[in-house]
Amino acid sequence: MNFSSEKLIQEIKRLQKEKKAIILAHFYQLPEIQDIADFIGDSLALTQFAENTSAGIILFAGVNFMAETAKILNPEKKVLIPDPEAGCSLADSCPPKEFQLFREKYPDHIVVSYINCSAEIKALSDIICTSSNAVSIVESFPKNQKIIFAPDRNLGNYVNGITGRKMVLWDGSCEIHDTISTESVINLKIKYPDAKLIAHPECKAVILEMADFIGSTTSLLKFTQTDSSRKYIVATETGILHAMKKASPEKEFLIVPINKTCACNDCPFMKMNTLEKIHLALRDEKPEIILSNELMHKARRPIQKMLETSNP
Repeated sequence: MNFSSEKLIQEIKRLQKEKKAIILAHFYQLPEIQDIADFIGDSLALTQFAENTSAGIILFAGVNFMAETAKILNPEKKVLIPDPEAGCSLADSCPPKEFQLFREKYPDHIVVSYINCSAEIKALSDIICTSSNAVSIVESFPKNQKIIFAPDRNLGNYVNGITGRKMVLWDGSCEIHDTISTESVINLKIKYPDAKLIAHPECKAVILEMADFIGSTTSLLKFTQTDSSRKYIVATETGILHAMKKASPEKEFLIVPINKTCACNDCPFMKMNTLEKIHLALRDEKPEIILSNELMHKARRPIQKMLETSNP
């Protein structure tokens, strides 16, 4: 069944109302998906929202680990993901069996895991963090507490630098942030000397050292809304530009490109979701996130510990 974009959106809204469903979307989703979502946010905000929603069906326009987190917090609800192949390079860089062996090498360490990981890694963790609260989560432990930080080495390095800790880091990374070209950043800074460089802490240290502001996706957005600059060089995934332009239409945003032929830095997994797939997922109520009760129980504890630490 083929629909025009306008008709497709009408059908999605009709199905939402009929099935009492809610659509959650990450800032890295396509603009048209962000525009129809009931709530848009970064990992922390989406997790907090998912924990408190009363909807019977949650459709998560994001990647697998995000939909898994929503299911872990809502085991009795149906959680849908438009494309089950929408994975995450960072989550994939930390295989559970290998991480289990890694953890066993440090029996006196606790595990702080970045939310961008699989349900299995969450189940092996003591507490979860996001880029929004990583520093405060780590600082909530005594200075002498030994910590393993997984799976993002760049975020771990950043937190070590801020806190003065010496956490043991799992050697994982996000291919979108880790491959941002230093040369491209320098070239943009030379070309636009009046632009401020803002960067996500998943970027390499050399990028962060040049940044005027470092923060989570939501923090980057808020900074551009309140800061006096009129132009920004943005070192993160392209999707956030949609929200930035909507919030500050008078300002200019320059994404750090992945190569010379594309003025973009798109996560291929985030961009797998489409309006058509959202429509089909709501219509058929699948693909559905299915996790065992045992895994959800083990993974829920470190997530809830984070939420208890982060919530006012």
